[in-house]
Amino acid sequence: MSVIAALLLASTGTAQAAPPPQRVTFDRYSLRIDGKPTLIWSSEFHPFRLPSPDLWRDILQKMKASGFNTVAIYIDWGFHSPKKGVYDFSGIRDIDRLLTMAQEEGLYVITRAGPYVNAELSRGGFPGWLVNQPGKARTDDPEYLAAVDEWLSHINPIIAKHQLGRGGTIILHQIENELALTTPSQSRYMQHLYDKARADGITVPMFHNDQGRNGYWVPKSSDVSLTVPGPQELYAFDGYPGGVCGVDNKPTKGAPAPDWGLYGPGGAKGGASASPKTPGFLAEFGGGWFDYWGSNGMYPCNAIQRGSGYQRVFYGTNIANGIAIQSIYMGYGGTSWGWLPAPVVYTSYDYGSAIDEARNLRPKALELKQIGQFLAAVPDLARLEKAPPVTIAGSDAVQVYHDRNPDTDMRLLFVAPKPSNATGDARFTITADLPDGRYSFASELHGRDAKLLVAGLNLERQRLVYASSELQTTIRRGTEDVALFYGRAGEPGEMVLRYASAPKVTVIEGQVASSFDPAKGDLRLTYVHQGLARVRIEGGARPPLLLLIGDVAAGQSFFRQDGLLERGPALVRHAVVRGSTLDLTGDTDTAAPLEVWGPVRSIRWNGQAVPVTRSASRSLIAKRPLPAPESLTLPDLMAATWRYAEGSPETRPDFDDSGWTVAGSARNVATVRPPTGQPNLGADAYGFHDGDVWYRGRFQGSAQAKTATIHHGAGGAGMLQLFLDGKLIGQHELAGGLPRPITTGVAEFALPPEAQTPGEHVLAAMVRVNGHNWDLDVDDAHKEPRGLISVSLADASGDSFAVPIAWKIQGRAGGEDLRDVARGPSNNGGLYGERMGWTLPDFADGAWSSMKLADATPYMGTSWYRTTFDLSVPKNEDATIGLQIGDAKTPRSPGRYRVLIFVNGWNMGQFVANVGPQRVFPIPEGILHHRGRNTLALAVTSDGAPGNGIEPVRLVTLHHARGGVSVTDVAVPTYRDLYPSH
Repeated sequence: MSVIAALLLASTGTAQAAPPPQRVTFDRYSLRIDGKPTLIWSSEFHPFRLPSPDLWRDILQKMKASGFNTVAIYIDWGFHSPKKGVYDFSGIRDIDRLLTMAQEEGLYVITRAGPYVNAELSRGGFPGWLVNQPGKARTDDPEYLAAVDEWLSHINPIIAKHQLGRGGTIILHQIENELALTTPSQSRYMQHLYDKARADGITVPMFHNDQGRNGYWVPKSSDVSLTVPGPQELYAFDGYPGGVCGVDNKPTKGAPAPDWGLYGPGGAKGGASASPKTPGFLAEFGGGWFDYWGSNGMYPCNAIQRGSGYQRVFYGTNIANGIAIQSIYMGYGGTSWGWLPAPVVYTSYDYGSAIDEARNLRPKALELKQIGQFLAAVPDLARLEKAPPVTIAGSDAVQVYHDRNPDTDMRLLFVAPKPSNATGDARFTITADLPDGRYSFASELHGRDAKLLVAGLNLERQRLVYASSELQTTIRRGTEDVALFYGRAGEPGEMVLRYASAPKVTVIEGQVASSFDPAKGDLRLTYVHQGLARVRIEGGARPPLLLLIGDVAAGQSFFRQDGLLERGPALVRHAVVRGSTLDLTGDTDTAAPLEVWGPVRSIRWNGQAVPVTRSASRSLIAKRPLPAPESLTLPDLMAATWRYAEGSPETRPDFDDSGWTVAGSARNVATVRPPTGQPNLGADAYGFHDGDVWYRGRFQGSAQAKTATIHHGAGGAGMLQLFLDGKLIGQHELAGGLPRPITTGVAEFALPPEAQTPGEHVLAAMVRVNGHNWDLDVDDAHKEPRGLISVSLADASGDSFAVPIAWKIQGRAGGEDLRDVARGPSNNGGLYGERMGWTLPDFADGAWSSMKLADATPYMGTSWYRTTFDLSVPKNEDATIGLQIGDAKTPRSPGRYRVLIFVNGWNMGQFVANVGPQRVFPIPEGILHHRGRNTLALAVTSDGAPGNGIEPVRLVTLHHARGGVSVTDVAVPTYRDLYPSH
């Protein structure tokens, strides 16, 4: 009886109809989908980091075009729940829509729905309201489990209905993430998560992602003896080897690629024996690395560090080790807009990934495409065992992993440096006993490189004995087979194909020599990889074969769908055959050629007919280049008229705070408490979880009041400003950095003489909260307080004295009761301008001062600047336009100020001039109106000192192509909707 049937029987007392047969199973080698061994090649995408749902399709199409067959998604609990019992799955939170898109784009899905995800998110993805819960998170504490069940009862049914065979393409589901501790309490917690998912209808295999290959939570089915096994079916882990970028922003050599599988050392902490009955499963493998406050801006460096050579060596090592489920983190990083980021990261979550933050395909995406097409072309790779060692002559700086498929005897020869982080040159000869005999062939490695070579492979209707070129893909085109191989430009190559008799070899283009050995039936081809050679082979008792043999650049120009090959444009999104016509959609960034192999006679590109001619290799070639995008001119913001208003009225003694919350008596469950007798001032206790929070404290002046000591929690690169009776008396900033940023601080301020005069005085404090800690170590670190922790006044000798301070607090308008539901809990904090709607496009700012931004002067506190601009991006073109502050090449500025950037009411990032490194902020279409009016509001916070004013602000084009997907502006309320009484 299945798990689901058993649960139904237990709950109703009667047997229910049997569930549909499980389409996703597994053995020790790989997943089996509908009984077929399937290698999973996946990359990660976080929909919450791209708040324009129409563009989700763009990312999914680019992942599919880049060779991936699967997308992995984190789902952020806190993104959907601003308040206990309140959940939103509409608009930018429509997970149902995302999963439907993935199915429509032909991608399998791995869901990772928490409860804890980490993902460099504030609180690791926990909702803000969970911070006030005393029960320890990620254990079986009843209060925590009740909250978890509330979340899972909303998200699990959405996941269940999108499983493969039940309306979608979900094939795997994660129940927890990087839970390192293995206590009995956590064992019960893990079992609870598993049982809940099954009870909610999730039937696909489930897993937990181990934080490194530690052997934690290995499934109970494993024969490895562990104290606390996991309830899930699969063991998965993550890995981020390969070095980092140094302080000079240059790649380091890094460590060699680890053998996590067939060639590993064995044992519970490494090698295939961590979970011998389940497939090798890397739920996250480094496709880049996150960047942090105060760095030099390492995303371009990370794109290189984990770029071409890294991908060949490290991903290839995983494949050769039998890792049959491999997911690249990240495929597209995106933007941690608003208050999404954990303290360790700033707004950009570009990650150095294959698709950059502006949605450009980086060069590394082209190599991922080659690997992905190779894996799809050779399904035998889903079942690998070690084969006998090969002989290597001519160099001791090379190693070859020799694998075989136990069913077909196909061979994989993974050629890598020895050690794999070496970067020298090597020329060598490989001799191996292959399925078709004993063979020797020459090869080369130069720099950081590796090769995935195959032998003994049935290639469509052909027989490949071996090749020193790498196979990229194949198609079957009617009576003819087409195979694409590639190698490094200028390197010699050879391949042997098996025939019953001598075939006819016609070299259509390039220089390729051939010879036939009638005794073996071997046709041997030799050549140099340069451009694209074309060879037709006919006869020999096999269907005709068109061989395309290119260098790396030529191979990377190809896109593939079933039965179709295209080359030339920057991106081919879709290919649909309608009769004898091929409808292609895609992008061009310059005027581009187009060539197509397939069973068609005519072509349409993005809906327009393309005149074609037939080539000697029987492809269709466009008679003229596909059109490039039109020129794009952006408005000059420095020439624009801006509106200006001062925005810190909370500092004034006469400010009306009668509607604010009285602070002091709320229950305190934070991990850091104030001294005995002091009130609880933590912002979370009063429902203010994100962004800026203001405090106003009234006290009677005293001759003893010489200094104020403020203990505060503000997150990475957070800050505190303290005012007395309307005057700034000091500012305190926290540092960013790795491995852990400073997230709390103690600041001492000298009080001015006014504090010693009789009468009532007002301390006003603004705390910029840059995220809550994650809970990676299961220590409730996400409950570290934010806002003020304690305030003490002291006399001239430094001794504290008791003085009553009556505190009030104000954060985001409404706290957990959102005013702006569509933009959600991550969008707004508690600045006065945010509470008053100054960020919104239709706010009436006509009474504000008028100015040019170049004339702006520093202001003590927060000042607001608003302007509008029109865009007219040509129709049928895709662009990402960004906002740049100051010099993009300079990570940090001598000025000490920070800016919150609001585009059409959306908080699209935070700039901190003296911390850096981010100066350019991409704004996705749908948030930015590409064909119409836009409103830009900047909240600039400074101490008012000379030089601490805003630098020049510009619009910049970060991505521009002809093509793209259809995007509509995200539906959000207006100022009039949110402030009807105004």
